[in-house]
Amino acid sequence: MDFKQISQLILQDASVEISQEFDRNFERKAFFDESWKTDKYPNSKGSTLLRTGKGRRSIQNPVVTEDQTTWSSNLPYMKIQNEGGEIIVTAKMKSFFWAMYYKAYGGIQFSIKKKAAANTQRNKRLTAEAQKWKALAMQPVGTKMKIEQRQFIGEHPEVHKIVKKVANINMKEVEQHLKTILKK
Repeated sequence: MDFKQISQLILQDASVEISQEFDRNFERKAFFDESWKTDKYPNSKGSTLLRTGKGRRSIQNPVVTEDQTTWSSNLPYMKIQNEGGEIIVTAKMKSFFWAMYYKAYGGIQFSIKKKAAANTQRNKRLTAEAQKWKALAMQPVGTKMKIEQRQFIGEHPEVHKIVKKVANINMKEVEQHLKTILKK
């Protein structure tokens, strides 16, 4: 076994463990110990990255090359979620926001006697959701929207600890292998 094979083995083993930790970031709603920013709209349906689980499932198996491991997603919006940044509101986005507003608002139940929205927890949540979508839909085309960083993949001291742990385990195995060869 040469050095190149050993380093490939370490990278492959480490990428499996790191992938599991990146997946756990979705459960933690944090990048290891750095919590994601919460939705600024009250009564929202949970964490932005966990509502459907589509983003979490989009993380593809890591690609291990000679000296690095890379992760990717087949969803274009996951990059801006991971890194944060700004996006420009388009007409298509406004149409989507309006559709989501009507969907949320359409679910509100009204009291027949009072001719007003019933005072239920469901209605409170839907009202807040409808207000969120309406606020987004009212933005003019060309407006810059800030997307908060909700990192789930990247450099972190925990990643380095995992690599170090996996390297130590693999080096002990190599040492044991060498001892058995030298005894012969």
